[in-house]
Amino acid sequence: MKIQILALALAASLTACTTFDPYTGEKKTTNTAKGAGIGAGVGAVIAYLENRKEDSGTRNRRILQAAGGGALVGGGIGYYMDTQEAKLRQQLRNSGVSVVRDGNNINLVMPGNITFASDSANINDSFYEVLNSVALVLQEFDKTRVVVAGHTDSTGSDAYNQQLSQQRASSVANYLRSQKVLGDRFDTVGFGEAHPVADNASASGRELNRRVEITLMPITG
Repeated sequence: MKIQILALALAASLTACTTFDPYTGEKKTTNTAKGAGIGAGVGAVIAYLENRKEDSGTRNRRILQAAGGGALVGGGIGYYMDTQEAKLRQQLRNSGVSVVRDGNNINLVMPGNITFASDSANINDSFYEVLNSVALVLQEFDKTRVVVAGHTDSTGSDAYNQQLSQQRASSVANYLRSQKVLGDRFDTVGFGEAHPVADNASASGRELNRRVEITLMPITG
């Protein structure tokens, strides 16, 4: 019930999400399947973290100790995420990755056509350069939690899609860890086909649903 209430509340605020075209850098607000639906990934991630049984305080302290500073507070939170967002948009322009801002969270939406081959959890060779760009920004802005979530279309069984989405999320997270991004910062989750952003009845819709999303969340005091 808690997950459902949170997801509904977040879905209602999707029209306030701000996106930036990855090719032009133009700021735009969308509520289409491609734009508003993308923001649903942030809601799913927040609900997932809310229902995990872990000592987030202890983990956050380890991250901040490695970062060499305290938690983000007050107006500094927005400024920190604003600056990080600007760096990401600069690094990811022309990459095919969408940058979505939802409050103080940043979501990087990586479509399946540039990340993985069909039915594979092996990262495409051409996508390593994009992940290297993401890693550079994550290294600089080290006071954020990083949630890597895998999503699939509805083709195949629920069990298969769940497994594939988890494997893809793990592949991306493991590569970013290998680029000297602190391992404690990462959560990985596979959502399978549970959070589509488009209609699975069409090929174009299924292509949008096959994606990996990286959600960056500030560590606050």
